[in-house]
Amino acid sequence: MSQDKIQKVTIIGSGPAGYTAAIYAARANLEPVVFAGGPTLEHPQRVPGGQLMVTTDVENYPGFPEAITGPELMERFQKQAERFGTALHMENITKVDFSQRPFLLESESGMQVRSETVIISTGATAKWLNVKGEDTYKNRGVSACATCDGAFYKKQDVLVVGGGDTAMEEATYLAKIVNHVTIIHRRDSLRASKVMQERALNNPKISFLWNSAVEEVVGNPKGMTGAVVRNLKTNDSQLVTATGLFVAIGHTPNTELFQGILETHQGGYLKTVPGSTRTNIPGVFACGDVQDSYYRQAITAAGTGCMAAIDAERWLIEHGE
Repeated sequence: MSQDKIQKVTIIGSGPAGYTAAIYAARANLEPVVFAGGPTLEHPQRVPGGQLMVTTDVENYPGFPEAITGPELMERFQKQAERFGTALHMENITKVDFSQRPFLLESESGMQVRSETVIISTGATAKWLNVKGEDTYKNRGVSACATCDGAFYKKQDVLVVGGGDTAMEEATYLAKIVNHVTIIHRRDSLRASKVMQERALNNPKISFLWNSAVEEVVGNPKGMTGAVVRNLKTNDSQLVTATGLFVAIGHTPNTELFQGILETHQGGYLKTVPGSTRTNIPGVFACGDVQDSYYRQAITAAGTGCMAAIDAERWLIEHGE
């Protein structure tokens, strides 16, 4: 890629949103460039392709009745984007200048890119407990998404960690599928909205361990078998038997690069104009989990990726490009 050329569309990030945006932009002859991202010092576990790269079986993405692994699904997205002429760089963008057009971007290798439009699809990172055994049993019992993985735990006992709306939503959803849900919360009261609290508290399949925290996730070669839970008031620990642990303490949108440049919601997610992917800077669009704190699904991320590419194409036409 010539650094003198002004790109029509540059996509920062990958995953279902970024790759879908690339597919649509490429088929519109916009010759998109994708900087797919990768590990950083602050986030060494990040990989191109987003959170699906650390997901085993995906059973809820349409078109795959036999299920597909997350990495395989992302590989197919990537190949489809490249098939239509997307230029792909497996590195991060580290600097952006949106003060004038064409926008100026710089990658970690020092590559400079000028672009008429930019689509941001940097996603969000799940917050984890960072306790012993958590990494060992990720995708073998430990999950950060009940909607994604709940079906694997039919008629089993599971744990949910958290006290906000997300935790109550996850627990209520799981209660329809599993045998029993135990919510583990560090305090003696919930932070969730009143209606969400009532749903969980009144559900006979949900119980609570108050003033408690997970100390360790335990298991065997087949997967997780339980968690060591400590009471923060008495300091007593107990082994709670369960085959699943759902961490519902929130996500962190990957927006560090855009702080002070693009408008964000209170939780740090990028603001977009309702019904579109437009940000507060004309010509800059956002899609996927970086702007979605509610759904956070592969299919919705892909949908907003499509929207972003169409928004960018129409914006270019409106501005004589």
